[in-house]
Amino acid sequence: MAPSRSSLTRWTLLLALVVLLGCLVVPGVTVKHENFKKCSQSGFCKRNRAFADDVSAQGASWNSPYELDPSSIHFKDGQLQGTILKSISANEKVKLPLTISFLESGATRVVVDEEKRMKGEIDLRHNSQARKERYNEAEQWSLVGGLQSSRTAALDSESETGFTKVLYGPDNKFQAIIRHAPFSVDFQRDGQSHVQVNHKGYLNMEHWRPKVDVAEGDSEQEKSESQQDESTWWEETFGGNTDSKPRGPESVGLDITFPGYSHVFGIPEHADSMSLKETRGGHGNHEEPYRMYNADVFEYELNSPMTLYGAIPFMQAHKKDSTVGVFWLNAAETWVDIVKSKSSPNPLSLGVGSKTDTQTHWFSESGRIDLFVFLGPTPQEISKTYGELTGYTQLPQQFAIAYHQCRWNYVTDEDVKEVDRKFDKYQIPYDVIWLDIEYTDDRKYFTWDPLTFLDPKGMEEQLDDSERKLVVIIDPHIKNKEGYSISEELKSKDLATKNKNGEIYEGWCWPGSSHWVDCFNPEAIKWWTGLFKYDKFKGTQPNVFIWNDMNEPSVFNGPETTMPKDNLHHGNWEHRDVHNVNGLTFVNATYNALLERKKGVVRRPFVLTRSFYAGAQRVSAMWTGDNQATWEHLAASLPMVLNNGVAGFPFAGADVGGFFQNPSKELLTRWYQTGIWYPFFRAHAHIDTRRREPYLAPEPFRSIISQAIRLRYQLLPAWYTAFHEASVNGMPIVRPQYYVHPADEQGFAIDDQLYLGSTGLLTKPVVAEGVTTTDIYIADDEKYYDYYDYTVYQGAGKRHTVPAPIEKVPLLMQGGHIIPRKDRARRSSGLMKWDPYTLVIVLDKHGEAEGTLYVDDGETFNYEQGGYIHRRFKFEKSTLSSEDIGTKGSKTAEYLKSMANVRVEKVVVVDAPKEWQGRASVTVIEDGAKMASTAPLEYHAQQAGKAPYAVVKRPDVGIGKTWKIEF
Repeated sequence: MAPSRSSLTRWTLLLALVVLLGCLVVPGVTVKHENFKKCSQSGFCKRNRAFADDVSAQGASWNSPYELDPSSIHFKDGQLQGTILKSISANEKVKLPLTISFLESGATRVVVDEEKRMKGEIDLRHNSQARKERYNEAEQWSLVGGLQSSRTAALDSESETGFTKVLYGPDNKFQAIIRHAPFSVDFQRDGQSHVQVNHKGYLNMEHWRPKVDVAEGDSEQEKSESQQDESTWWEETFGGNTDSKPRGPESVGLDITFPGYSHVFGIPEHADSMSLKETRGGHGNHEEPYRMYNADVFEYELNSPMTLYGAIPFMQAHKKDSTVGVFWLNAAETWVDIVKSKSSPNPLSLGVGSKTDTQTHWFSESGRIDLFVFLGPTPQEISKTYGELTGYTQLPQQFAIAYHQCRWNYVTDEDVKEVDRKFDKYQIPYDVIWLDIEYTDDRKYFTWDPLTFLDPKGMEEQLDDSERKLVVIIDPHIKNKEGYSISEELKSKDLATKNKNGEIYEGWCWPGSSHWVDCFNPEAIKWWTGLFKYDKFKGTQPNVFIWNDMNEPSVFNGPETTMPKDNLHHGNWEHRDVHNVNGLTFVNATYNALLERKKGVVRRPFVLTRSFYAGAQRVSAMWTGDNQATWEHLAASLPMVLNNGVAGFPFAGADVGGFFQNPSKELLTRWYQTGIWYPFFRAHAHIDTRRREPYLAPEPFRSIISQAIRLRYQLLPAWYTAFHEASVNGMPIVRPQYYVHPADEQGFAIDDQLYLGSTGLLTKPVVAEGVTTTDIYIADDEKYYDYYDYTVYQGAGKRHTVPAPIEKVPLLMQGGHIIPRKDRARRSSGLMKWDPYTLVIVLDKHGEAEGTLYVDDGETFNYEQGGYIHRRFKFEKSTLSSEDIGTKGSKTAEYLKSMANVRVEKVVVVDAPKEWQGRASVTVIEDGAKMASTAPLEYHAQQAGKAPYAVVKRPDVGIGKTWKIEF
């Protein structure tokens, strides 16, 4: 949902004008740029960019003020400590403690702080209550592990004078070369540089200094000199709000260079290509840096580095067969500049042997420098190591990966029940229906409107009859109204965010005057947890889950539609320090609340969040916010979802159909055909749009949309297996081309097609109007087969034209994979629980294939005690086998017993050998069976261009058992 600021913040004053002009104004859909800062309007961004320009202009004559004091260096147990000295003048140096930790995972952590502030030896202006230290608690919210120091990291005895070298990583093949003066670090793998820190000399740590007021008697020249560049040091005004800045200027900046890398990915959330663009101008480039400052951007624009709702300061750089990464652990407003430069080892070689270096420049308004460096060398290893630090994506309940139906708003409980009945009438599966803010009583959360939702339990019980769920919205702003118990408790228990004077902050959001729960406060989390218990949130039952929106936080009358930066949170941290992690604290509290709704009953929570930071993947799904019903927004959704997966938060989606405006029938149909490839698959629409539930579409569009949704349900076993894989190794659920084919340079920038997990399923949704074919790029020389008719596509490094009429989802299967499916159409995923499986064996050019299946109860945490099935299927030497790759636990036997009657009902072999033609049966050997059995085999020859296939019907082997089928 999007805040219409005109509808709330100025409603009272402008109502008459709106009524008068309403019929004259044609609404335009465009972001209000004046509400959000450009770099030139952000003091610290402007200063750091100017600093970089100055350094570059001086070139070799630049003398960096930062040097590592060699006498301070101490190395022990995988950790190097020392002091960086920043020269202010010939006689004054600022001490910046440095810690470089070499981790067991192969990652490195570089932390630079400020001694005076660590010791509290500074004075704050305006009698501020704010903390004196640089913010150092982001890791409490973002990091969950992976910090074990390396046991083998060691100083290199061959270090040259002026340098310290550390060997670390697998077999000590990584090397950190730390230059003392000027300070820099060169991270190498196998003797080659892959990440260079402060190579350009942009390190800039704005140290604390007292404000010196200019005396009245000083000359104009003295005033000018003393106030040089101080216009935004001590206070800053934007949008009518003045930021008091009690600590003065305190930004941190650093350049990070990826030598030889021409592509960088990540740092969501931006509505842009997956391969990030340059930001210093030029044809096709951005003029502004990529900004990360979580904000409620109403009607956001595309192809832009502008900030959006979430921020993950994690970047991957990729070149042929090598991936590296960096994670900038800072929760304050952050900007990233990107410049790519070509260099040639021989000036006479005319480009032969030239390489591209990607130079990035990171700067944040406050906090310390806290940088993690990952040397890969594969994208999978980067994902795993980053996931060890920030946590892997949650393994959600089964229903959460099925289809969600939402709009702002279903207006009554009878409306919800009627929509539910209509889905059944038209035989369209769905699992979840959603309620936006209008279900509440006067926009007071944890209540129901007594006139429109008279019987919420009856509504939930009808949904439960079909194993369906309800999601209701709960936002962090609490209506400031006398007699509203939640609001009164928030104030009486002192659990709300404060303004700079230490008083409860009041702002404006959907309910009008509001306060914000401060989830940095452990007592606030404890209180929040209690609000979701069934006896407290009356009218809710176990099939009700939660949507956290507006948690950037969105404040309609605040600067940049959010909170003032000098607001205070628990522990007296300023909001500027914690802004980007604010949404994570809230969704984390909601997740924990759902774990404790009823004593002794624990189910996996489902929470959707709009605002996010590194670590949010552990507790939530996300969506790309308030998009528009245009072909351009449909196309943009793919790189946005893919980039989120690369950045470690793969449970991502976009509003199917577009939030704003009314899609054409063709656009809506194509959006469903695209949406079935989002890990989070939800249709959503603005309150002013026409109803567009799938059953309302006229034929043939209704049937086409229904068929697309059913394809999602058919492939749920493959999706759930991909989710499980993400939950144990951090890999994206849907994967971009470079991730699957890291050596194919032609595919590195492709972001309009994707692979589903490790299944070999490759799709390129149609995202343009009137298109009836699509060109799918194939990187390898393996055979690919059309999912529906087994047409063969083969040829490496080129695009293949695939038919894509309106009724077809373009989908290929890469040879060498075994894909698990469930082919029986049901009303919801819960009703498919005991249905049999189909295995699709897609043979590679060697006549082999392999795949996995993960399945558990889809609801509890019993899988943590072995309550799951994890099988590897292999086809080789004309035999299909099922092998157990799970780990047994206390719940294993019980779960296997419950699944004993779930069987494989069909096996399809694509590109079946010709010699099978004429065979009538196969031999089935299941462990525990007294003797082998047979199952019928049907062979289907096809015309040229289409692969033959064979079908084994009723092999009747248990999905959780070990068995073989011999062809």
